[in-house]
Amino acid sequence: MTAGREELLRGGADPVEAAEETTLRPRRLDEFVGQPRLKEHLDILLGAARRRGQAVDHLLFAGPPGTGKTSLAGIVAAEMEVALRVTSGPALERAGDLAAILTNLVDGDVLFVDEIHRLPRAVEEVLYPAMEDFQLDIVIGKGPSARSIRLDLPRFTLVGATTRTGLITGPLRDRFGFVARLDYYEAADLEAILVRAARILGVPLAPEGATELARRARGTPRIANRLLKRVRDYAEVRGDGSVDGETARAALALFEVDDLGLDKVDRAVLTALCVTFAGRAVGLGTLAVAVGEEPDTVEDVYEPFLLKQGMLLRTPRGRVATDAAYRHLGVAPPVAGPEASDVAERLFDEEAPR
Repeated sequence: MTAGREELLRGGADPVEAAEETTLRPRRLDEFVGQPRLKEHLDILLGAARRRGQAVDHLLFAGPPGTGKTSLAGIVAAEMEVALRVTSGPALERAGDLAAILTNLVDGDVLFVDEIHRLPRAVEEVLYPAMEDFQLDIVIGKGPSARSIRLDLPRFTLVGATTRTGLITGPLRDRFGFVARLDYYEAADLEAILVRAARILGVPLAPEGATELARRARGTPRIANRLLKRVRDYAEVRGDGSVDGETARAALALFEVDDLGLDKVDRAVLTALCVTFAGRAVGLGTLAVAVGEEPDTVEDVYEPFLLKQGMLLRTPRGRVATDAAYRHLGVAPPVAGPEASDVAERLFDEEAPR
């Protein structure tokens, strides 16, 4: 594994924006806002591990992007007072890349693998004995003279993060001692996160401004912090530097974030379904081409929130806009053809095509 592919979380020279993002991350469990049940579970796991003087069991965090999986990995390392090593599934191209990281770990270290569902199969198989027995199998030589040796590894903690739990194989998932699901955040939790971020960034944030930002943040702390930074920029250039309700609304209108938190691409998806295809069911690939995005981006980034808002349905025939989508766009549903709700009722009874 090359030095460019894995790093200590607190090391390296980062750009200003990345440095700001790091400072906004909570460093301790009591600073983490939201996810109360998960915090309680982690408090017990970490406390028990500290009392025994052992490494924490391997942890798997699943959930939408920006909900705190990376922050929780850093908190686990900080609470256990050990080093955090960071890498990602796509970066581990060969088994040797992972072996280089594992052999450099120190007893108790936390290894964080983001997008763990994208690990190549050969790399994943190296993880099995490493996670279960803390041993590493290495093959020396080739052909008839090849032989396998097993190296002992320090007792480390693997923290995996994924946005798509279904893509993680059963053998890998079963080796995690604790699997947690992070949900979208309530508006009150996002307001608390925004108040903390504003204090760190030195931004005067009025309660009305925090409320306005929180309700448009799509239930995601990362988006809330990003909106705060953009509104801060607007307030410094076109205002007095403080963020109140009026300033927040004006800034978000300029950056094309509407009252529900939908951005330009979200509205493009709804417009394609409601106007371009006139209410007909649309396949994911066709929809992605229509809005100029990759299918995975549409499915992983934009669809979850639209589904949560009840504006989009996934059916066996494709994506269908609901009446809520037409109302939000101010577009009348097409006269010809069934309503989206009627389509959904009929399609859910049909067998999905193979």
